[in-house]
Amino acid sequence: MKKYLSCIVIAFFATMALSSAGADKDAIEAKEKAAWQAFKDKKADDFQKLVDKDFRGVYAEGIVDLKAELEDMQKSDMKSFSISDYMAFSDEPDVIVTTYKCTVQGTSNGKDNSGTYNCGTVWKKEGNDWLAIFHTNAKQEAAAKK
Repeated sequence: MKKYLSCIVIAFFATMALSSAGADKDAIEAKEKAAWQAFKDKKADDFQKLVDKDFRGVYAEGIVDLKAELEDMQKSDMKSFSISDYMAFSDEPDVIVTTYKCTVQGTSNGKDNSGTYNCGTVWKKEGNDWLAIFHTNAKQEAAAKK
């Protein structure tokens, strides 16, 4: 009986952990979309509520901090974005890693940057808030013609 009760308790806590992870995934996905929307709308204050002050981004153009990311926001004209294939995983209670694709229509510094990007973000829980501490993306190349 004692062993049976232990199995029930373990199953209960495992279920709670999995449901919590699912809730965090949904919350993180919403934050991810909100960060893209804030960038698109050039709302620096809203964007800064979603990223850590020590944020780093790694892109083809270089490595940026939060200040440079906000400067790039002002030089961008994003018409639309669409996130797909969203996945999140974690093996730590205060860190979540996400991967997804984002299809973008727009320009940056007057240059067309439309296309589909493979993206990844690392989120860290600070108190009760999840903040992006790292982001990267790479534009997908057109498939080679055979």
